[in-house]
Amino acid sequence: MWPRQHFQALALAPGLPRAVKQERGIGAAYSRVMTSVPNVRLSTGNGSVELPQLGFGVWQVPDEQVERAVLTALETGYRSIDTAALYQNEEGVGRALKATDVPRDEVFLTTKVWNDRQGYDSTMAAFEESVGRLGVEVLDLYLIHWPAPARDSYVGTWKALLQLRADGRVRSVGVSNFAVEHLQRLADETGELPSINQVELHPYLQQAELRDFHAAHGIVTEAWSPLASGGSVLGDDTITQIAGKHGVTAAQAILRWHLELGNVVIPKSVTPSRIRENFDVFGFELDVDDLAAVSRLDRGERTGPDPMVFS
Repeated sequence: MWPRQHFQALALAPGLPRAVKQERGIGAAYSRVMTSVPNVRLSTGNGSVELPQLGFGVWQVPDEQVERAVLTALETGYRSIDTAALYQNEEGVGRALKATDVPRDEVFLTTKVWNDRQGYDSTMAAFEESVGRLGVEVLDLYLIHWPAPARDSYVGTWKALLQLRADGRVRSVGVSNFAVEHLQRLADETGELPSINQVELHPYLQQAELRDFHAAHGIVTEAWSPLASGGSVLGDDTITQIAGKHGVTAAQAILRWHLELGNVVIPKSVTPSRIRENFDVFGFELDVDDLAAVSRLDRGERTGPDPMVFS
């Protein structure tokens, strides 16, 4: 899928998991220099913008830790950072963007409006607060964090996002945790679907029906909790067997599975070695048998709330 010449730094000691190689200094230049992350295209209404398929998430990372974590991610090679007003770390992300040598136009920045700020006017105000904390004038991607159906405000919120895009304040707009019926309502009442839907997605919750709807309507699928919050999936026999077969960690095998499905994926960590490990997923490919085996693991098991009732 990606040219093998990009991965020569990992040809050494092929039987070692990549995390071990990095600890021993083997192929150390790989993440920093040799990896080219594929991009997906998001609609901008009258064109498109490129989003790296592998990004860095900062959910549950305290503000006092997030600057160092984001700087490590950028040094590793990540060029997409995903935050949210709810995470209370937008200011720390903004500090990292100011401190890094990576130009602002090379970093794709996403944040989200929280449930209690839904509604047209409230969303417009919440956006200004978020970009102020981030220290930017223009945002790359703005998402509705949850549909929060009991509030019945997400259509007005969506109209605010469309206006922000029309005003040039945000390049692309999307949603998070929306089910098919929520997406369909946006289309019916505004005539426009989101460019992306960020949802909980991992081997135990594969969301096939929702991904099929996305594919049929040009919506990019993005996975949060791609490793099921580090739960039992990392010790699943099928996953560990696939990981051993390719000489990688269970986390790397799962992240590679996401990429081969076409998902955008945003793993998170504050541990430098884990940040690098999660980025090191382009030197191998899963085969047809691997993909079929993972597909059989789906059990509809959530680690987070149900979007149909969470408000």
